[in-house]
Amino acid sequence: MADAVAGQVAKLQLDEETGEMVSKGELKKRLAKRAKKAAQAKAKAEAPEKAPVAPKPKTEEAKISEPTNMFAQGWLDEVYKERPVKPVVTRFPPEPNGYLHIGHAKAIAVNFGFAKYHGGKCYLRFDDTNPEAEEEKYFTAIKEMVEWLGFKPYAVTYSSDNFDKLYEKAEELIKLGKAYVCHCGDAEIKAQRGGEARGPRFRCAHADQTPEHNLSEFRAMRDGKYKPREAFLRMKQNIEDGNPQMWDLAAYRILDAEHHRTGPKWKIYPTYDFTHCLCDSFEGITHSLCTTEFIQSRVSYEWLNKTLGVYEPMQREYGRLNITGTVLSKRKIMKLVTEKYVRGWDDPRLYTLIGIKRRGVPPGAILEFVNELGVTTAPTNIQLARFDQTVRRYLERTVPRLMVVLDPVPVVIEDAEEMELEIPFSPKIPEMGSHKVKFTKTVYIERNDFREVDSPEYFRLAPGKSVGLLQVPYPVKAVSFTKDGDKVTEIKAVFDKSGKKPKTYIHWVAEGSRNVEVRIHNSLFKSEKPDDAEGGFINDINPNSEEIWPHAMIESGFDEVKARAPWPEAAGESELGKGGLESVRFQAMRVAYMAMDSDSTDDKVIFNRIVSLKEDAGK
Repeated sequence: MADAVAGQVAKLQLDEETGEMVSKGELKKRLAKRAKKAAQAKAKAEAPEKAPVAPKPKTEEAKISEPTNMFAQGWLDEVYKERPVKPVVTRFPPEPNGYLHIGHAKAIAVNFGFAKYHGGKCYLRFDDTNPEAEEEKYFTAIKEMVEWLGFKPYAVTYSSDNFDKLYEKAEELIKLGKAYVCHCGDAEIKAQRGGEARGPRFRCAHADQTPEHNLSEFRAMRDGKYKPREAFLRMKQNIEDGNPQMWDLAAYRILDAEHHRTGPKWKIYPTYDFTHCLCDSFEGITHSLCTTEFIQSRVSYEWLNKTLGVYEPMQREYGRLNITGTVLSKRKIMKLVTEKYVRGWDDPRLYTLIGIKRRGVPPGAILEFVNELGVTTAPTNIQLARFDQTVRRYLERTVPRLMVVLDPVPVVIEDAEEMELEIPFSPKIPEMGSHKVKFTKTVYIERNDFREVDSPEYFRLAPGKSVGLLQVPYPVKAVSFTKDGDKVTEIKAVFDKSGKKPKTYIHWVAEGSRNVEVRIHNSLFKSEKPDDAEGGFINDINPNSEEIWPHAMIESGFDEVKARAPWPEAAGESELGKGGLESVRFQAMRVAYMAMDSDSTDDKVIFNRIVSLKEDAGK
């Protein structure tokens, strides 16, 4: 099997446009599609101009359609054609021993989306066979994340639902002479596996026990005669096979732990290799889709179902999604949390799904990201900047715009009068509407939008220089300023009514605007490969991963944006009632895309930066 995997890898070729390793056939298809697209673009450019067609109106209330390209073509389409059954039945089977991360979003989108695209159903099945590592908070968080991404499980099931049935199948396997109780220790098992240092591979002597003896021993395990690691049930497979997944894998082990659902009933618990394929069979799964780390497990998966004569699902494997520049390991994130490098598992700098959600990333943008990457058998290693780019494009067309000043300094416009301005929520999407903002004699601008000493290449406010204020009829010209030490405390200005168009415009907020806190989150790590840092990933932490602006100000249109959020209904935020404060999103003009943080209260509003307006130069 290992040789077969190596052979598959050798046949892969590099798609230079996406950086993925794909099969020759897939690459040929992609190149043909791109050539066709280029020819169409050329023909369109050379064609005579036609009268413009009015675009269909789109509003912020319209739902973003779920991306489906990855199901209509490529690897997933080929998988369906292998078994074109109706209805399609899939499952998403997480272990409830930690929080989901961005890689799981691909697995959720693939399994739920594949079933949905083909008019079928998908189970959310918790693989709860290890009570030593499972906690209720993980069950709750996983279910919420699936629904937040916009998917409703056909049913929520548990591997533990089948403990009685799995036990019966284990006894059946013993009676068939295909399982035995082993009492070997770790050293003996390693020796049986063979290798250069250990000699040839050989089967455990316990495999020669009679089915009657094995059945008696297995029941003794069940009844508590043995302690953990003193005995375990092994499947009698084929140790001559080149695939380690056929070397008499464990089927049941003893654990001294009560189960969260079955209590003290069981002292023995089935392993993943015994449980997963049988639960797939019990639930009638048609396509068992998993990542390529399980490609060798396909042989044992098929062996067990076939040996027991049960319904056989089809397992197929796709490349997992990896994000560079961060860590996704539960152990490493736990270290970051416990040692207070981050606020918690939902810290916006982490790529746990609850962290991404808290940062304000819309679930629809995540689905769009997965769809853009597509699904192949090659692992996908993506830079953080690529993810941010997709999120940015999604927000550009879906959220309103407001004015936020991070570091405010007052500008007193001496000849101004108070007026009311009508400001659009989006200049590109008129259907989003507009809101009224009061313009006051004193306004606040960003401190870095003013310079005490002017220079030719500087186009913002300086003594004797004019600058436009967004949506205000006239530019303003600075005439003087006052300081307290090194800090400018006030700028005096007048309207510049000369009629000369300003070279640039800056944002502002009126006097009396709401004070808020803004948290600008940068990359948590300094490099693309934190694990490669000398001394470990902790030594790669970016000391400037969070910048806090405690005295920022936001314009009055925020109240309407909050009342109408989310803009638009994104995936599971509205219809499943999972949208929280983070669904209040907007573009802070000239600053960043922002969302409310869960720490916000009625008295103190806090915003997180979702992504910058443009890709950071450092990335």
